[in-house]
Amino acid sequence: MKYLLLLVALSFSAKAQDLELFQKLEFNASNGLNLPYRLLLPEKLEAGKKYPVILLLHGAGERGSDNEKQLVHGAKLFATEENRKNFPAIVIAPQCPAEGYWASVLVDRATNPFGLSFDYSRPITQPLEAAIELVKKILKEQPADKSRVYITGLSMGGMGTFEAIYRFPKLFAAAAPICGGGDTKLYSRQAAKVPFWIFHGDADAVIDVKESRAMVEKLKSLQAKVKYTEYGGVNHNSWDNAFAEPDFLKWLLEN
Repeated sequence: MKYLLLLVALSFSAKAQDLELFQKLEFNASNGLNLPYRLLLPEKLEAGKKYPVILLLHGAGERGSDNEKQLVHGAKLFATEENRKNFPAIVIAPQCPAEGYWASVLVDRATNPFGLSFDYSRPITQPLEAAIELVKKILKEQPADKSRVYITGLSMGGMGTFEAIYRFPKLFAAAAPICGGGDTKLYSRQAAKVPFWIFHGDADAVIDVKESRAMVEKLKSLQAKVKYTEYGGVNHNSWDNAFAEPDFLKWLLEN
C-alpha cells in the first residue's frame, strides 16, 4: 500500500514539475487587456532553427488571473520529456479573464446542455483579440516558424479555436477544437482551407455534441480537410480522450 501511495505521489510530482517548465508571464494587449500567459519553449533551441507554435485555449472553468488554472487540462501533454524531444514546439497558454470569453457566443446556462447562440458578425472578444496579438508578438520575438502556427482548445477554448480560424485563417496551419462549437451560418471557404481534427463526447451534458457535428457538416460542405472523432459514452471531459490520442501531436504538427 505504501509503495502504491509512493508511486502516486511521484506521478503527481512529475506532472507538477512538467508544468513548471512553462514560464509565467503577462501581456499588455493594445486593447487594454492584461493577459496572463504561460510559455513553453523547446528544451534546446538550435541556432538557425525555427519551431512550430501552438496556441492552447482553456475552458470557462479555468478563467481568472492566477496564471495557473489554464494549465490544468492539456498542458502536460506538451511538457513531457518524450514529447519535448519528439515534438519540440513553442506553446502559448493564455488565461482568459474571469468575466471574459474566447468566443462571440451567447450562453444560456439554464438549459442542459447549455444553449449556444454564435454570432461572428459581432466584434471579436477582447480576450481572443489579445490572445492573437500575443501569438503575433511571440512570432516576432522567438525562433518561430510562421508557416507552422497551430491552435487547439477545449470547451470555451474549442469555441475560440473555431472562431480564431474564422477570423484569422491565414495565421494557422491546423486546428484541433475539442467539445466546442461555432457559427455555421458564417463559416467561410477561406476558413475551411485550414485542416481540422474535431473531438466531442456523445454524452456531453454541457456542450451538446450536435455543435461539433454541425461544424463538421459545414466544413465538409466547404470541401475542408476535416477529421472527426466522437467518443461514445463520454461526457464533457472529452479533452482527456483527445489529448490521449497517440497521433494528436503528430497529426497537428504534420499539417
